[in-house]
Amino acid sequence: MTLIAGGMSGYLAAAHAEPVHGIAMHGEPALPADFDHLPYVNPDAPKGGKVNYGVVGTFDSVRPFIVRSMRTHARGVVDTEFGNLVYETLMQRSQDEPFTLYGLLAETVEWDDERSFIQYNLNPRARWSDGEPVTADDIIFTMELLRDKGRPPFSTRLSRVAKMEKISDLSVRFTFNEESNREFPLILSLSPVLPEHATDAETFDQSTLVPGIGSGPYLISEIKPGERITFQRRDDYWAKDLPIKRGIDNYDEIVVEYFLSETAQFEAFKKGVFDVYPDGSATNWSRGYNFPAVAAGDVVRKEYARQTPSGMYGFVFNTRRPVFEDVRVRQALTMLFDFEWANRSLYDNAYTRTHSFWDSSYLSSYGKPADQREREILAPFPEAVPEDILEGTWTLPASDGSGRDRKMQRAALTLLQEAGYRIEGGRLLDKEAKPFAFALMTQNEGQEKLAVAFQRSLAALGIEMSIRTVDDAQYQQRSQTFDYDMIMKSFTSSLSPGAEQIPRWGSASRDQEGSFNFAGAASPAIDAAIDAMLNARTADDFRSSVRAFDRVLLSGHYVIPTFHLGKAWVAHRSRIAAPEGDPPLYGYYLPSWWDTSAKP
Repeated sequence: MTLIAGGMSGYLAAAHAEPVHGIAMHGEPALPADFDHLPYVNPDAPKGGKVNYGVVGTFDSVRPFIVRSMRTHARGVVDTEFGNLVYETLMQRSQDEPFTLYGLLAETVEWDDERSFIQYNLNPRARWSDGEPVTADDIIFTMELLRDKGRPPFSTRLSRVAKMEKISDLSVRFTFNEESNREFPLILSLSPVLPEHATDAETFDQSTLVPGIGSGPYLISEIKPGERITFQRRDDYWAKDLPIKRGIDNYDEIVVEYFLSETAQFEAFKKGVFDVYPDGSATNWSRGYNFPAVAAGDVVRKEYARQTPSGMYGFVFNTRRPVFEDVRVRQALTMLFDFEWANRSLYDNAYTRTHSFWDSSYLSSYGKPADQREREILAPFPEAVPEDILEGTWTLPASDGSGRDRKMQRAALTLLQEAGYRIEGGRLLDKEAKPFAFALMTQNEGQEKLAVAFQRSLAALGIEMSIRTVDDAQYQQRSQTFDYDMIMKSFTSSLSPGAEQIPRWGSASRDQEGSFNFAGAASPAIDAAIDAMLNARTADDFRSSVRAFDRVLLSGHYVIPTFHLGKAWVAHRSRIAAPEGDPPLYGYYLPSWWDTSAKP
């Protein structure tokens, strides 16, 4: 046992720990060390054929780790949806467990009960696409390079590390400092690894369209800048026979096509330009599939019941703007969003109102009184959560569905008057007789349609909301610099929320351009809830900390909640097949699908 200088206060780094094949945030991995394949794949899926994906946007770089390509890098290089095709991570996440990782580049890992360190033992078979072995030096090189020239979150990971040491040619140990938490070893395990011998550190922070050397199952074979990127499967992929990879990476060729808008994307799908279309529009799902390929059976549609939290989609207040500083104003505008009218008139009643950032899951605080652990977390902040949210009796107001509910308007006006506003001459004015006016920035036609409905509701109280729909590049640039009054955003959620909540809601991220703190939140109660969540030791404590966090976010009225779907919808060409049976916990998994027309 040796004391690591600068390490986690009072912790001793164990000289040795038993190597394990997988790690879980809470409890133990579900699969044993000798598992044959992941339970949600077809281990005998045929190899060959191709698939074309379609996405909205563009790209100017195949280097996804740097600030300059933060929003515009090529999809698929490192990708949670299509798979990490070129660069691989130390461990791979199971899609069927809340937060469990199994070895990939790292064959085994070692850690202690306090999670004061983690050691990665590389698979001796791991190879780069040029045949060179993956080594401990590559891990150390990558971590230092991303620290110096990478983008968040890659650039900040070593800030939680007291010591990084090479144990052998195939082993690296990270000892953590007092800034670490119980989730961080898992986050670190999802770090990509780059080849030291084939990476120019001097120019790494520059955008490039030159394909790099990776350890993943595919190579980039063709690039059409901003329009298309093509990947070719490697015959010599080192991990193709590992249990973690059986039934995955089935296509010989993967093409990602880019489109300027969702409308153009769907029209291209109808014409057969690409093969798989995840559909997030209730209106489109119910009305948009009357084209010949559907009638002929060439396109099939599938619905999957969701097993994961809803997330939060809504109108996001930029609380950095004076007009939205007062929580009473934000609460009043929340009352004026008429979900009942919009759901019936615009979406054929396809949606469910969202009442929580973790709606439809056991992590949601909605309708549940706070338990003792939640109250302990929130006790230092007695003003942070109103009594009705703490007791679980709070609910979003429901209108009469007319689009002009006078009762709702009176309640909202009362709050606005308490905040210093008055109606005069049909306009809502503040104490200085300035009109209540702001701009909503939207990204597409779907957002604009909902925004117009909201605009009409606000106008009934003399509130002037202008709507400006901008192109993707401008939307991303202005979002990164917080150059907006209000935007529409979707905050995804999982059954294992953790460190990703810091750049979304943490006080330190409020003024950090490029963070995801779109609301400008800066609350000690939020910070405390996130800290409790990251350091929870049991599943019960974790659930309580997430619920406490949920209550604080709801109390701040940072977002006007809109709605969510209870199902996931996807349409695809009939030659594309998915494993039989129920999908994994996190939903259908595209890397496990295959082309039935592939020749053996």
